[in-house]
Amino acid sequence: MKGNPKLIETLNSLLADELTAINQYIVHSEMCANWGYNKLHDQFEKRAIGEMKHAEMLIARILFLEGTPIVTKLNPIHIGADIPKQLANDHAAEAEAIAAYNAAIQLAGEVNDFATREILESILKDEDEHIDKIEELQDQVGHMTLPIFLTTQI
Repeated sequence: MKGNPKLIETLNSLLADELTAINQYIVHSEMCANWGYNKLHDQFEKRAIGEMKHAEMLIARILFLEGTPIVTKLNPIHIGADIPKQLANDHAAEAEAIAAYNAAIQLAGEVNDFATREILESILKDEDEHIDKIEELQDQVGHMTLPIFLTTQI
């Protein structure tokens, strides 16, 4: 099925966002593992795997729409030097993703591609869960102070 060129371009932009997030979250995950914060390592790794699934869904949809998935483009990756910076950078990435998915959902509706819109809505739901979890961790750091929070992540 030949898809709308503007929508395919938007899907490729979202794909670049997802591929960037995968890299950022994997680096943060491995940094946490290196520091001995195994619980954070597992959470960041799980989020990276979620983003991989989003990338897979986007690639499949682009191919279905007879587009070419662009997997060589990454956006700037923001690696945090410590846990608060990692969480802040990840929060910013998720906030940008949520805005991008909302815009893409609107575009899919405008071009009457409701199947693509449904896929994007399912990914948006996951992104909402990601930002909620990041905010939960940020709140815990704020309530406990960073040193106490980190002792709970070993």
